Amino acid sequence: MNTGSDEPGEVIVAADKVRADRQESGQTGRERGGGLGSRAPEFIKARRLLHLSWQVGVFVVGLAVVGAGIVMLPLPGPGWVVIFGGMAIWATEFVWAQLVLRWTKRKVTEVAQRALDPKVRRRNITLTVVGLAIVAVLVGIYVWKFGLVMPWKIKNQ
Repeated sequence: MNTGSDEPGEVIVAADKVRADRQESGQTGRERGGGLGSRAPEFIKARRLLHLSWQVGVFVVGLAVVGAGIVMLPLPGPGWVVIFGGMAIWATEFVWAQLVLRWTKRKVTEVAQRALDPKVRRRNITLTVVGLAIVAVLVGIYVWKFGLVMPWKIKNQ
């Protein structure tokens, strides 16, 4: 997945080219589902009070899901997945959440691409091997000094 370039002009040229292609085909951002803003049905957006109620409902549901995700961070459960699910709920209605999700997707893609770089993989494997060797030496020293006796006494209870 191409997330852009370090060259400042390339991204703008590519965005202008995509925008021009869409204008030629007559397809707008809202029609294809990629534009920013509310994705509420048209009959809801047509009535101000109903749209405001819709936004409050989406915010409350998203807040509940994000809150559940935050609770799941220290407890068993898929905390981060639930938090991003709540952000996706918010992104159906709020531009700020859409922008946060776009930024997050871009950063996750960049990190995933960097992690697949052979130099980075070799470095990570080397650090893991060194860390495991250190742990093995510490366990060996403990076993040599104290034997296989655990530091607590279960038999006396």
